[in-house]
Amino acid sequence: MLQATYLYTLVLALMATAPGERLTTPTENDLTMELSNKEKAIALIESLENGDPTPVSYINPNKYIQHNLSVADGLAGFGAIMQMKPEGGFKAKVIRAVEDGPFVFLHTEYDFFGPKVGFDIFRFENGLIVEHWDNLSEITPPNPSGRTQLDGATEITDLNKTADNKALVEGFVTDVLMGGQSDKITQYVSATQYLQHNSAVADGLDGLGAALQYFADHGLVMEYDKLHRILGEGNFVLTVSEGKFGKGDPVAYYDLFRVENGLIVEHWDVIENIPPQSEWRNSNGKF
Repeated sequence: MLQATYLYTLVLALMATAPGERLTTPTENDLTMELSNKEKAIALIESLENGDPTPVSYINPNKYIQHNLSVADGLAGFGAIMQMKPEGGFKAKVIRAVEDGPFVFLHTEYDFFGPKVGFDIFRFENGLIVEHWDNLSEITPPNPSGRTQLDGATEITDLNKTADNKALVEGFVTDVLMGGQSDKITQYVSATQYLQHNSAVADGLDGLGAALQYFADHGLVMEYDKLHRILGEGNFVLTVSEGKFGKGDPVAYYDLFRVENGLIVEHWDVIENIPPQSEWRNSNGKF
């Protein structure tokens, strides 16, 4: 079985190698190393930059369900993207990595057909990746408080509070973002420390209120219609939601929250438009 996996990895490595580029092959010892699912997900994303073919073997060759609507399903879609890499390759730096049961999500700085910030979610079965979701957006200048889309806290703490923190964030999304119950916001968000990484919004509840007022004054939309997924580890919780933004375009909202002492104290997000179904490269849907 190991020999078959090794040969399979070499084939995929060849798919991912540009013409004239030297192929760096893995050894069979490389494939026997025990890694956590989180380590495998990080290695796969970082292989976009370093060219290491080994992490491709962490994808199930017979079952890889793709939810990036610009990429074809299965390993063929992954290989096609790798063949499109520019001279010098892609750039990928994982900033945050969180594991929740069979899921791992990463918060990553990319140069992927241009500078981008992204969230990637991987689902594992029996140690192999079988499903992938993501949300990407362009890198923008710092927000009015000088924060970027990627800086801020990274340390995972309070592992014993994961369930409570996920419940808190679910309540915030359900009651405030979906339900419009703004009077409940201080039940979920700290009134004294709320660090904001959305490029258009300043720190604090005042900054959030000003942004919402701007949207209302200019006839813009920020609707959360459905909460699809909540993932968390300790003090970090990610929500994946469906809604409308700006002029009413359908979007996917990926919101990352940091919780401290039972309140949300920091927020990052990526909002990506959902293209019309006629433009999808796979039939799996965004969510």
